[in-house]
Amino acid sequence: MKTIGILGGMSAASTQIYYRELCDQTQKRLGGLHSPDLLIRSLDFARIEELQVQGEWEAAGGILNEEALALERGGADLLILATNTMHKLADRMMAGVGIPLVHIADATAEAIAKAGLKAPGLMATAFTMEQSFYTDRLVAAGLKPVIPDDADRAETHRVIYEELCKNVTTAESETAYIAIARRLMEAGADSLILGCTEVGMLLNQGNVPAPVFDTTLIHCTAALDSALA
Repeated sequence: MKTIGILGGMSAASTQIYYRELCDQTQKRLGGLHSPDLLIRSLDFARIEELQVQGEWEAAGGILNEEALALERGGADLLILATNTMHKLADRMMAGVGIPLVHIADATAEAIAKAGLKAPGLMATAFTMEQSFYTDRLVAAGLKPVIPDDADRAETHRVIYEELCKNVTTAESETAYIAIARRLMEAGADSLILGCTEVGMLLNQGNVPAPVFDTTLIHCTAALDSALA
């Protein structure tokens, strides 16, 4: 098994899900006492979030690059960035890094295409929904993403940063998220991307009336596929 380097902490809540999911999937695949071979670097998200708000993306990219290089030096054979939003900086992060990155948007697009679906709704941070770094990769894979309207984007983003990133879930926010997902279906979406690694804390196949693609779970599967190849 290859060593998976996880660059996480953005937020810590979702990085915990990554660790648990990778452990669960490895045990199911290999049985016995098997667990994944991991290196985890968990950053202080407060520092990163401040740079996001200030638009200091180059500075944030420099931090990610330093950490990716450190994971490579530490023995990682491949990398995953345990956040959708910070894939905006994937190219900057991987500058000079000699091991591959398993890209979350590419893994998600592949899963949707394999399911024969074409128009996924996207619920994520405002950065991911409104900028092109993520949706461009979906379009390149032949998909036509459906984006929430202004008010729904604002509410989706607010819940992520004010609640989910702090490991807080409420019935009110779950109800709001379900309503947003339903409006995306009414707008023509044939499926739903949980496009922030925390969104799965509120939405799942049990409360969304369309196929759900949880990027965290998909990313873990793709990383483990690579580690076991």
